[in-house]
Formats: sequence, C-alpha cells, structure tokens
Amino acid sequence: MNLNTTYLGLQLKNPLVPSASPLSRDLGKLRQMEDSGAGAVVLYSLFAEQFNRRLSRPPVPAVEAAEYQRDPEDYLAHIARARETLEIPVIASLNAGSIGDWLEAAPAMEQAGADALELNLYFVPTDPDMSGAMVEQMYLDVLRQVKTSVSIPVAMKLGPYFSALAHTARRLDDAGADGLVLFNRFYQPDLDVENRQLVPKIELSSPAELRLPLRWIAILYGRVQADLALTTGVHSAGDVVKSLAAGATVTMLASELLQHGIERLKVLHSGLATWLEEHNYESVAQLRGSLSMAGQTRTIAFERANYLRVLSSYTPEDPWR
Repeated sequence: MNLNTTYLGLQLKNPLVPSASPLSRDLGKLRQMEDSGAGAVVLYSLFAEQFNRRLSRPPVPAVEAAEYQRDPEDYLAHIARARETLEIPVIASLNAGSIGDWLEAAPAMEQAGADALELNLYFVPTDPDMSGAMVEQMYLDVLRQVKTSVSIPVAMKLGPYFSALAHTARRLDDAGADGLVLFNRFYQPDLDVENRQLVPKIELSSPAELRLPLRWIAILYGRVQADLALTTGVHSAGDVVKSLAAGATVTMLASELLQHGIERLKVLHSGLATWLEEHNYESVAQLRGSLSMAGQTRTIAFERANYLRVLSSYTPEDPWR
C-alpha cells in the first residue's frame, strides 16, 4: 500500500502531520512522533512578539505571559536539533498579527535548518475602518515579503472568516503560497464578570469541527495550485480518509495527540492503510480529491442543494415520547 504524498515539494511517507502544539517542544516527543508514523512535523510557533524582543523592541503591552518571554534563539536552536535528529521534514511555524520587523525571523528559520515554513497570521480585524479588502491585502503583503526572503516553501495558515474565502485562496495561490492550511482555530476568551477581566480559555477540537475545513478543502481542490492541508477536527482514521477524499494533501492533528498520546499516530496510520486496502485503493493519491467539487459544473446549485438537504433531513426528537 502506497501512503506516500508530496507536501510543499517535500516527500512524505504518509499524510499524517502533527500540527503546532506544545508536544513539539521536546526533542524526545518529536522522535516519538517519527517512530509512531508521522510523515512530517510542524513545530510549535515562534511569535512575532518574541522575535521583536530579540531585536530589543518593546512587545505588545498586553503580552505579558511567560510564554512570550522565551528567547527566540532557543527556537532557532530547536529547529537545528530537530533537523539533525529527525529523518522526516521539519516545518517551522511563525505566528504574527500584522506586518513588522519579525519578518526577519523567516530567513533565520531557514538558516536554522527548517525544511519549510508555516505562516500563521492570527489577526482579528476589530477596527471598523478596516475593510475586508484591506485584511486580504495584508495577508498578501506578508506572504510576498516572506517569499522574497526565503527559498524554502511557505504555507499560509488561514482562518475561515473571509467574506470570499475562495477568492482569497486564489489570490494567495497566485502570490506564490506553496500550501494553504485550513483552518486556524481562533480561541475565544471568557469573561470573569466578578473580577471584571478576560479569562484565557482553550478547548481542544472535536470531530464535529472537521466539517468546516472538509467543505472548503473540497471546494478549493483543483482550483488552486497550492497544496491543501486540513487541520482541526482530525481524530480518527475515518477523519483522515474523509480529508484525503475531499482533496487534502496532508491531514494535521494536535488535539487527538494531546488527549490520547502520540502513539495514536500508529492507530491512524494502520487505520488508513486498512481502509485503503479494504476499498481497493492502491495509493493515497488515488483517493485524493475523489469526493471534491472539482468535477461539478454547477457548484452554487450543489452547495444550495446540500444546504436544503441537511435542513430537511433533521427530525427533532419528541420530548413526550
């Protein structure tokens, strides 16, 4: 059974890729990921605020957590150690909220040995004077600047909240994005009304969250040249199969590994191989995109019909029964 895939021009032995998480801080855990069957690994993120500290520039005032006090030199050294230790590709992660001096971090990551870069613009446009077109342009400007500063492949990690996501994806593709990662999870703070303060709250993903990236991967497959990575909601071998059928080149996961351990990769790897064999597929490539919308001529009608079908199929349970 051929599970090989190519992501960002990198040869992977399978499409299972642990996404950025605290697990990748430890070199031993990275080795365990490789031993458990990971095709590549995305390291935990270096934040723009951290790199600005390296350049002796003041951090964002609200950023005071110990997480942001880490020396970015440690991150670069971690890339180098991971690259020396692992045989699978090592993808660095750079997280920022806007254009800034942190752009210098991208070539530093390449020099440290990263095989590719995942660029994560975690930006919430709260300014009412900032239009959707301006937000989209910011993503494009950042991508272009990063692409001109490195020779390694660059993937853009996106959120789902663009008014015209397909158009944004096409523009990023035209601007040179080697991959699009769908989707970033925007963590929502809670409110402590007694103490009048925001409370950070992180909830791990659930399988139900797979549907949103699954839908958009299926829509974009065949319409952009960039590789498509599906992240958020991947918890089982069945989720991996669905992601590939929609058109994903790789499936990324973190919550499942955080909840049940890194060795869950073995279960997903075995489950994927078994499913392909039982359904007479010879390779991952044969499955990829088989359930995408690439062959549809009336995509709008298809989406509308699917919407109506979902609503009409629901029957509320009788509470008196």
